[in-house]
Amino acid sequence: MRVHHLDCARMREIEPADGADGPLKPAHGVSHVLVVETDSSGLVLVDAGIGAGDIADPSGRLMDDWVEITQPALDPATTAVAQIEALGLSPADVRHIAVTHLHRDHAGGLSDFPDAAVHLFEAERADGGKTPAQLAHGPKWVTYESGPGEHWNGFDGVQALDGVAEDILLIPLHGHTPGHAGVAVRDSDRWLLHAGDAYMYHGEVDRPEPVTHPLMELVQAGGEVDREQRLAGVARLRELALDPGNGVEVFSAHDPWELARYV
Repeated sequence: MRVHHLDCARMREIEPADGADGPLKPAHGVSHVLVVETDSSGLVLVDAGIGAGDIADPSGRLMDDWVEITQPALDPATTAVAQIEALGLSPADVRHIAVTHLHRDHAGGLSDFPDAAVHLFEAERADGGKTPAQLAHGPKWVTYESGPGEHWNGFDGVQALDGVAEDILLIPLHGHTPGHAGVAVRDSDRWLLHAGDAYMYHGEVDRPEPVTHPLMELVQAGGEVDREQRLAGVARLRELALDPGNGVEVFSAHDPWELARYV
């Protein structure tokens, strides 16, 4: 497989929480999307970012208050469908999309791939009414229960994607939303674990004593549905991130400094 890392919703510039004297510079928030080229399952996306329909009608689909707060670029070239074409790939080959959750900056691009199977936990699909415009095209849902499943690196209830022969797993990381998921992709001798919005700043998982980002923590606190459940998942993500021998690389959806590792 070959994995491409995209930013599908360039947002307002943010300062690193480590301070002006640290090694990191201010950077624009991102919507980290994976495009996975597989041998037998076509293209598989992890999240879909902001879509062409959102950019054409930001007031109707993204809502003015959200646009004012996040300041997305609203550039058609940043959509997953445009970036897939720029890679020399065909959007028609996108056969599967695994979504971490259905917030607008993760699900907006679903309507650009109406024939793709959309994989998610049933609890998330049931909660998807918060973004009705992004889902009005009628996604081809493939849903999973949060109960019985496989055990993977300390997580229970893990689900392999139906119809996908390659190792791509849906990981229960509920709490940000009722059915929020991480998505693990085996990339050669390592696993890439896209944690969505389970956390929003690398300092929450890359050190024993976590550091949150003041702005991102406000966003998180204002939207999460079960803080205790979310933080339990983050604690396990931190254990994975701090163990260099397990072959798992952890990153979240909106941290630009994490995305910079891969692009």
